[in-house]
Amino acid sequence: MNASGKASVVALDSSRVRVEARQLSPMPPSAIAESLYRVTINGEETRERAEEIEQEIQKATGEEAHEVPDQKTNTWSVVVDKARSREEAEELRATLETLGIDAEVSRVDNSNRPLPENDDSRSNNSPVRLTAKPGFPSREVVALSPSSSGPLFRSSAPVVFASDDESNAPVRYNDKPFRGRIEVFANLSGTLTVVNELGLEDYVRGVVANELSPGGYPAIEALKAQAVAARTYALKNRGQFMAQGFDILPTTRSQVYRGLTSEVALSNRAVEETRGMVATFEGEPINALYTSTCGGRTESAENIFNHAVPYLRGHECAAEGMAALSAFTIRTARNIDLREDGNVVFARDLSLLAVHGFPLMPQKITDDWLSAPASVGEVRSWLVTVGQLSKQSLPPLGDDLNLPGGFSSALTLATFGESRASTLFNDADVAYLLAVRDADRIPTPNRADVALLLRDGYLSVYPDATLRPQEPLSRGRVVHAMARILENKNLLQLQKGNARPTVDGQLILRSNRGKDQPWKVNSDVFLFRQLGDNPYPVQMVSIVGGEPVLFHITNGQVDYLEVKPAPNGAAADRFSPFSNWSKEMSLGQVQARLSRAASGIGPIQNLRVLSRGVSRRATDLEIVGTNGTAHVRGGRIRSALGLREQLFVIDRRTDDNGRVTGFVFTGRGWGHGVGMCQVGAYGLAKQGFSFEQILKTYYAGIEITRLY
Repeated sequence: MNASGKASVVALDSSRVRVEARQLSPMPPSAIAESLYRVTINGEETRERAEEIEQEIQKATGEEAHEVPDQKTNTWSVVVDKARSREEAEELRATLETLGIDAEVSRVDNSNRPLPENDDSRSNNSPVRLTAKPGFPSREVVALSPSSSGPLFRSSAPVVFASDDESNAPVRYNDKPFRGRIEVFANLSGTLTVVNELGLEDYVRGVVANELSPGGYPAIEALKAQAVAARTYALKNRGQFMAQGFDILPTTRSQVYRGLTSEVALSNRAVEETRGMVATFEGEPINALYTSTCGGRTESAENIFNHAVPYLRGHECAAEGMAALSAFTIRTARNIDLREDGNVVFARDLSLLAVHGFPLMPQKITDDWLSAPASVGEVRSWLVTVGQLSKQSLPPLGDDLNLPGGFSSALTLATFGESRASTLFNDADVAYLLAVRDADRIPTPNRADVALLLRDGYLSVYPDATLRPQEPLSRGRVVHAMARILENKNLLQLQKGNARPTVDGQLILRSNRGKDQPWKVNSDVFLFRQLGDNPYPVQMVSIVGGEPVLFHITNGQVDYLEVKPAPNGAAADRFSPFSNWSKEMSLGQVQARLSRAASGIGPIQNLRVLSRGVSRRATDLEIVGTNGTAHVRGGRIRSALGLREQLFVIDRRTDDNGRVTGFVFTGRGWGHGVGMCQVGAYGLAKQGFSFEQILKTYYAGIEITRLY
C-alpha cells in the first residue's frame, strides 16, 4: 500500500517472505546517532558475577554482551553490545527484568559511546513535529523470497501483509501468528519498524493473557477487570507514538502484547464478556495505569509521576473493614476458658490427646482441671493409650504413677518398651542432668528415667527449679509429657500443609496433583492460632492462603487445627512471589547505580528517606556524599536503585568504625504502585468481588461505560 492510501493489492506466490531495509542514498550520520540506545547492567561487585550475567543474557536473548570495570566504584558493569532504537532497548530491558536482571537504557552515538544526559544534539528543539507515519526517503522496503532469485517487490512507502483467511491462516511475523495485518516501513534509524494493525478487541485478547496470567491467576472476574483496564488504557493512549508510526508499544512501557499464540481461552472469555466496556471518569476514558504487585497499598499518582489524577489515589489492597477477612474465617463452638499463662501449652497438649481417643478428658478445658492433681487411675488409663499408640505392651503398673519418679519410668516403658536411660546414662550423667534443687529426693529406681525426660524437655519443673518428687503431678504436666514425647516420635496422626484460602468454612489444601482438596471442619474443632512463639486456643481463625497448618482428621473431618500466620500477610496481592522481597547492595553497587543522580557530591556515605507517600512509598531519597547531598524523587527512586518497588525500608551494614559499607532494602511489591494492582485484583476476585467492584476499588470515582 502506498502512503496516499490508494491500495495496490498483490497476491504473493510465496508463503514466506523476508523483508529488509535497503539504502537508496547515503544516510546522514546524525539521523543514526540521535536515536541509538544501549542496555547496561551496573554495579556488580565481582567480574565473575558480571560474566555470569553475560552468560544469562546470551542464553535467554541471544544478545552478546561484555563486562566493563568501573574504577571509581570498584564494580563491574555489563554492556549489551548492540545499539538499537529506544523501543527495542526498552523491550530488551523489560525482558531482562523478567529474568531478575535490573538494567537501564542510555543513549549512545553511532560508535556506541555514551552521550551526556544533557546532550542537545537531538532534533527535539526543531519546530517540526511528525504527525504521520515517518518514511525515510533514503531507504526502501525490499521483500525477498527463498524461491525467487530477485526481490518480489520494493517500496519506499509502508507495506502491509495480510491473509485472505485470517481465521485459519493468520499472517505470521518471525513464525508467530498475529490477528489483523502486519505493516512494515523504514524508520528514521534506517531500520524497519514492524506494526501489528488490528481491532481493539483483538488487541486486548493479546494483552490480557500476558499481563495477568490465566494459568497463575485463574479468576474470571480478575481477568475481566484486566480486560477493561487494558482496553481503557489502549483507548486513552492511542496515538502516543504517532510520530514513530504506531499507537502503542507491545512492552511494559505500554502493555505487554504477544499476539495470537499467547491467547488463552479463559482470558479470551474475559475479553468477550466485557466487550466494549471501559472505565470512565466524568465521561472520558481514564488513563488506566496498573501495577503487578502493590505490596498491600497503592500510591497516589502525584507521588510517583509528579502530577495528581483524581481517580489514581492511594488505596488499601484489600476489602474494607471486617469484610477483608470474614470470607476466610473458620469458627468453633468449643470454648477453652484459660486465664493462667502456664496452662496455654497444656491446653494444646490436652487437645492433641483428646482427638487421639485418650479417655477421661474434660468436655471443657479450664485452668482448674489442668492445675488439679492427676489421679493414679487417670494416669494409668492414659499410659495404656500411650502404649497402644507406641505398640508397646505394658507390665503391671504401680501406685506411684502420679508422682514424678513413678510416672517417668512408666512413660518410658509405654513409649520405648524399656528403660533406655538406665542403659545409656551412667551415674555421673544422671547426677549432671538432675540439676533440680531437690534431686536427692527422687527415688533411685526412677532417677535415670527422670533425667531423660528432663533432658529432652518432656518433664517440666516448677519456677523455683524443684521437681517436688513427693507431690502428685498436675494433670497439665502429665498430658504435656505424654503429648510431647508422642509428637516427637511422630506417633500422633498429625498432617502438615500450606493452606489455600478458606471457602465456606472448609480447610482447603493443595494436593500432590496440584488440585485443591477441601476438608470439612468439625463444628467443635480444637482451634489454635500461633501468636508469637506459641499457639493459643481461639474460637475463630482467618485463613487467607499460605498459612502453614497442622491438623488431625477423624472420619473425614478436621477435629484439630493449628494455624501459623501466612508470611505474606492478608493483603489481596499476597499471592504474588514479589509481595515481599529483600535486596542487599554494597556501597560500591549503590555508588554505581546512583552515579548520575549523585554526580558532584563525591563518594556516597549514606542514604536517607526524607518523605513518603500515602502508601508509605519513598518519595524523596537523600543521597549523602563527602562533598554534599543530592536527591532522587518520585518514581525515579525505584529505577535509579534498580529495585522492584519503592515501598521499602533501609538497613545499613557498617564496619568496626561505624562507616556504612552497604545497604539492605526490605520491601514489598513490584512495579510503580499506581492504579489497579493486578495480583490484588485476583485476590479480591477470590474473595467474591466482581470485576466492576475490583475496578472501583483501585480507581476512585469511576464508572464502567459500554462504548459499543
